[in-house]
Parts: sequence; C-alpha cells; structure tokens
Amino acid sequence: MKPINRNSHPVSPDNRSSGKQSSTKRRDRHRKRSKRRAIFCPIHQCYLDSVSQKHRIYADQPDHLQSRGLSRRKALLLVATKTTVPLDGEWLEAFWCKCCQETKWYHVRKCDREYQLSLASPELWQQATGVISVQGNPSVSEFTRRQSQCQGSTIIKDFRFVN
Repeated sequence: MKPINRNSHPVSPDNRSSGKQSSTKRRDRHRKRSKRRAIFCPIHQCYLDSVSQKHRIYADQPDHLQSRGLSRRKALLLVATKTTVPLDGEWLEAFWCKCCQETKWYHVRKCDREYQLSLASPELWQQATGVISVQGNPSVSEFTRRQSQCQGSTIIKDFRFVN
C-alpha cells in the first residue's frame, strides 16, 4: 500500500484544470489568520481573554444619543418613535487579565477595527440588555438576598430555633 499524503490532493484528468489546488491554498491561507480580537489590558498592555457574552447597550434618552454625536432634534425623534435605540459598536463584556489575575467588566467601543476599553460605569449597566440589576430584584426580601449570597454551613445561624 502507498502511504497517503494528506496535504496533497491527487490530480485526475477530470480536475486538472478545475483549480482544486488554488482553492486548497486559499483555505490554508484563511486558516492561518488569527481569530483573536486585539483587545489589550489598559494597565499591562497584554491580551485580555473574554469570560462573558457581549451585553449590547441601548439608548432610551435623547441625552445618550446626543453624547454620541446626534443632533438634539434627531435624538428626540428617534427616542419618540423607537423608545430604545441600539448603539452599534458598543457593549459591556467581562475580561480576564493574566497579569492582574482579575476579571473586570469593560465598556467596549469598536471603531475602525480598533477596540477602546473603559471600566463599566453603573449608568451603563442601566442601558445594557440581558444583565441583572446591580440593586437586585426589588420584590426579593433582604433575608432572601442575604441567604443567596451565603456559602457554607453558617446559614443556619440566621434561623433562630427555640427549644
């Protein structure tokens, strides 16, 4: 038996002029491209690893749109007609820094294949979709909230049993 060379394709009379070899080269060329986004730590300038999904940001007040360059009239018209306007190229995402050994939430802006990072402010959390409120659910009692954050066997201390 002949050993099979997986990198080369046998050329038969049927596919000699069909361009099979050029498509193989193109496939290899695309495979070598880096899939990693060029997002760097603002402190250490090392690559950041994403540890969450993207949470898109939307504007529900004309001030949000005006701060991003829209005229007051257009901002008022958009908010009046659409209620909420998604902001393209902006989202909240958590990243892990190898040097800091920390996970931090950042406001990411994508401009011309470059990413600008800033720490996520509480105001931006109010504008993000799919995130849990920082204050928590108002219908949940303080006791339930405290119990959900406890770990270990100290939970029993909150239940005062009388014998």
